[in-house]
Amino acid sequence: MKRLIARLWLGIRGSTQWRLLYLSQAKFMVGVTGVVRDRDGNVLLLRHRFWDERRQWGLPTGGAKRGETFEQTVVREVREETGLEVSVGELVQLRSGFRLRVEVAYAAAYAGGGTMRLNPMEILEARWCAPDDLPEGLLESHRLLIESSGGRGGRGREGGAEVRGVVEAAQDPSGLGQHQV
Repeated sequence: MKRLIARLWLGIRGSTQWRLLYLSQAKFMVGVTGVVRDRDGNVLLLRHRFWDERRQWGLPTGGAKRGETFEQTVVREVREETGLEVSVGELVQLRSGFRLRVEVAYAAAYAGGGTMRLNPMEILEARWCAPDDLPEGLLESHRLLIESSGGRGGRGREGGAEVRGVVEAAQDPSGLGQHQV
């Protein structure tokens, strides 16, 4: 029976194999967060409208769109939420999150591009905070990201990114980049 299944699998090849794998596997939403720092090492924090009132402060965060690299997601989300332009640095964290969510976080640097314009639909307030003077109501997971991303040029802690609970594919479909959805 195993040999028959293997022959059938090898006989279908290509895009049909990928479609069958897609249908048989869990689907994940990818949440991408940017730990944005200015030249002085201050961190950009946002008070999010749709978050629990006790924990509204957090980093710029959003969902990756199909075909978008995670780095592009950071740039887009910061621009959409604040109007600011950033450059993306190192991967800070990659882990499985709540249910079928994958969490990705990058260090990012604000170098002065763009003008602060908050998206009033999503963001109530924005502020630059020193890492040792973070507001009450900051998500604990975001506090840990700020600590682990360090403050020197967007560099993470020794040893690079934290990677936990990662679901890995044996092989990526052709044309799919390392950090793309």
